[in-house]
Amino acid sequence: MKLLQILKQGKVQLGVATELGILDMKEAGEKFKESLPANLQELILEKDGLTKVKNITNRAIKEGANELFFTKEEIHFAPVVTNPEKIICVGLNYIDHAKEAQMDVPTSPVLFSKFNNALSAHLDNIPIPHGAVQMDYEAELIVVIGKETKNVSKEDALSYVFGYSVGNDISARDLQFRSGQWLLGKSLDGFAPVGPYVVTSDEVDPNNLNIECRINGEIRQKGNTRDMIFNCATLVSYISQYMTLKPGDIIFTGTPDGVILGYQKEQQVWLKSGDEMVVSIDTLGELKNVLK
Repeated sequence: MKLLQILKQGKVQLGVATELGILDMKEAGEKFKESLPANLQELILEKDGLTKVKNITNRAIKEGANELFFTKEEIHFAPVVTNPEKIICVGLNYIDHAKEAQMDVPTSPVLFSKFNNALSAHLDNIPIPHGAVQMDYEAELIVVIGKETKNVSKEDALSYVFGYSVGNDISARDLQFRSGQWLLGKSLDGFAPVGPYVVTSDEVDPNNLNIECRINGEIRQKGNTRDMIFNCATLVSYISQYMTLKPGDIIFTGTPDGVILGYQKEQQVWLKSGDEMVVSIDTLGELKNVLK
């Protein structure tokens, strides 16, 4: 299923993308007198939540309940996950990106974090913080954890994944490299847009997805997840050896080459206010944001 979160009257609620449009699950529950998960986190946590949502979606389509469906232009997207306990990011997870950043190819995953303040949604404007000059993009596949994950094997790791989404690990490089820790340049307000959808894991092969980033229409990044140094199963397993992943946690799995940081210094033209960033991934959709 292709799920999303809608911001409506100040509240985040669950939606489903269908061939008829975006189905508002709150209104569907009221119409069919069914108790449904209010948001994605409740859906992940509820044992039969996904089955309930599938059944109501099929019923709404079958009965032609057109009043429950909206176009993408009629809704306000929220981040696909709004309150994860952890946002874990993986650095240098594509060989060509490690080389362009002039850093050693890692022998184990390079982990860092973002905080919830960094979350933003499809079509949100991203504020450029005061003093930041070297604004950059990083197109990434997002893993959404579906159940408590501790000490899992690589073979079992993907069974703990609820779904996958599109992300942009926006970075202020001048702040990122101000010290040996990357946090300042990575977890600024709005610097972790995710969305527009979460596609459930039964519909996605995370090991063969094309990733693309366009800036003002120009292709800057073009890669495939098969080129990851550490694939999704390896990342989930590795992280789970050291910290318990909880339902709703998200993992930014790393970016292919093509970021501005990798250009020769004389060719580095950093992003500025008004620049449009579009990240697209096969089967998952297209995430669009503008810097302001």
